[in-house]
Amino acid sequence: MKICLDAGHYGKYNQSPADGRYYESEIMWKLHLLQKKYLEAGEIVSTHGVQGEVKILPWADGPEFLLQFDTFYLDGRPYAVRSARVHKTCVLASLEGIDTPEQGMALRGKRVCIDRDEAKLPEGSVFIADLIGCRALDEDGAELGRIEDVLTMPSSDVYVIAGEKRYMVPAVREFVREIRVDEGYVRLHLIEGMAIDEN
Repeated sequence: MKICLDAGHYGKYNQSPADGRYYESEIMWKLHLLQKKYLEAGEIVSTHGVQGEVKILPWADGPEFLLQFDTFYLDGRPYAVRSARVHKTCVLASLEGIDTPEQGMALRGKRVCIDRDEAKLPEGSVFIADLIGCRALDEDGAELGRIEDVLTMPSSDVYVIAGEKRYMVPAVREFVREIRVDEGYVRLHLIEGMAIDEN
């Protein structure tokens, strides 16, 4: 899982499964976005060294994304980040109050959340969490359904659309014409073979 998507280079990032809720009005959609203040951005998988550093597997296109944050949130509790650095595909972070390997190991398996208001995304990027539940429209504006999930595939991410039919649409510029999470929709170009035969 990954955390954000570059709307100018579709399919570069990914995030989380659908929560099953749909939003039938603009007001409800805005409330939905406001509810997502804290976003899961990775998982603590181990410790490093003897001073309690934790090893975080990031759910972003690259570990560098996590270096911009001064605070991580674990189970809703804030932990000040004393230092953080990239180590291969992970991030090694020293957290306030975590000073021994034993304290670090107690956090193993916990999901690392970030405050979306503190995130600096590349221009044109959006959080995948904001795409889940968006209306999927064809090029003529007809509604196909809602984005139910975003899958990570080797060549690109794939939008899973649930409606009267189910569709799988690669998140690439050829097929994603417009992303407007502020208005709760994406506009897609469909070709033969994107509809899923469920029979």
